[in-house]
Amino acid sequence: MALRNIVKKGDPILNKVCRPVEKFDDRLAQLIDDMAETLAKSGGVGLAAPQVGMLRRVVVIDVGEGLIELVNPKIKSKSGRQYTVEGCLSCPDDWGYTTRPKVVTVEAYDRNGELKTYKGKDLLAKAFCHELDHLDGHLFTEIIEERVDPKDLK
Repeated sequence: MALRNIVKKGDPILNKVCRPVEKFDDRLAQLIDDMAETLAKSGGVGLAAPQVGMLRRVVVIDVGEGLIELVNPKIKSKSGRQYTVEGCLSCPDDWGYTTRPKVVTVEAYDRNGELKTYKGKDLLAKAFCHELDHLDGHLFTEIIEERVDPKDLK
């Protein structure tokens, strides 16, 4: 495993649509392992492959309930609303209130190509939406409704 550099806002890779993963091999496993280690050291709750410079549809999320690995994820359903403060490892100086679904169901493959379904509420639902947006070249800053000064969050 290796720590990878997190790409910051302004890098054009963050605005590109990622390609689907077609090979479930050792290279994919290495990417997922590196992303998991990078996420663990970052203090964040989610990381998408373009944030480490890879245009692949891969996401890792850990909201404190264990690591979730998502390959070629798709949102299958969403319901409710939550208006909460959001931030991003690629936009360290940007914080703001966003409206996201309260409950989200995602279907994705694991590193071995096995299809799985995950249902997330609250923070996990927000993380699913946030990270999957990255795979389509979107940053949460596009949907901030009210900005927050990072100093006010401490």
